[in-house]
Amino acid sequence: MTRILPGVIAMATIVVASNILVQHLFGQWLTWGAFTYPFAFLVTDVMNRVYGPSAARKVVFAGFVTGVICSFIGTQIMGEFGPLVTLRIAVASGLAFLTAQLMDVAIFDRLRGGKWWRAPVASTIIGGSVDTAIFFTIAFAASLSFIEPGNDVSWANEVLPMLGSGPNAPLWMSLAVADWLVKMAIALVALIPFRLIVTKLSPNPA
Repeated sequence: MTRILPGVIAMATIVVASNILVQHLFGQWLTWGAFTYPFAFLVTDVMNRVYGPSAARKVVFAGFVTGVICSFIGTQIMGEFGPLVTLRIAVASGLAFLTAQLMDVAIFDRLRGGKWWRAPVASTIIGGSVDTAIFFTIAFAASLSFIEPGNDVSWANEVLPMLGSGPNAPLWMSLAVADWLVKMAIALVALIPFRLIVTKLSPNPA
């Protein structure tokens, strides 16, 4: 456990920071949390490369538990329009995180024998895409309103041009696309710290 403690601490820090920063808008389509959360995949991939999939899963579960605690705290804090974290958002966040991160671990492990960059790129792109799809669909899609009937998400289903200039679509889809684009950009940028950290921690980073 001691060897993966830095990974656990890093993952918990990212999850806590993202839960706080998601409350603050960055422009029209994003929150500040969109820029911190994708680094959870970097932590998972580093742990997977250096210590293997079992260690990576332990770090993921530590992040999941941290996220559950953050969501519970958020449900107890009242904002202008009700609890900062609704049931739908809590369920969407937990399910998206756990599914996407475990998928990341599995894909990375399957591709670990190839070029050093292939496993982190493929696992993060697929995991990040799954994360975005699960979270925004469960949290805001009108068809899933039965999850929390008392939670009005009509604002997220207002039909507007995609990202302000594309085809008409519910607002939450624009939010999802913007979030996904940030995840993909960070997946590429994160290759630099991934290589540096793995090289430092492992004698065989390939």
